[in-house]
Amino acid sequence: MIDSNPGDCCPDTASCAPLPPPQQGADDDERLADLARAIAHPLRVHILRRLSAKNQCICADVVNDLGLPQSTVSQHLKVLLDAGLVAVSVEGRTRRYCLHPQGLRELRTLIVNL
Repeated sequence: MIDSNPGDCCPDTASCAPLPPPQQGADDDERLADLARAIAHPLRVHILRRLSAKNQCICADVVNDLGLPQSTVSQHLKVLLDAGLVAVSVEGRTRRYCLHPQGLRELRTLIVNL
């Protein structure tokens, strides 16, 4: 989700674009596999934990925290964004990332329904 509003990134679940309702069957399996791949890297799990603790951050926050190149952090943020686990708001040249609650709920639901 890209929100050009300069306010907080996803201050509530209504501000995040809704994800389609979870389906049953082969599509569920494919979606769960996609989400599992998105969280399969320890750095991406760390980013999710940081976003959970801080509510939102910019790429530079994670770069400074981990001492990794900006391009590496951006690549991992893109994987999480593409999977629907993270949302972003754009303020000029700054992109603020936050957890996407509906994406996390979908992941939880798919795991619970294994």
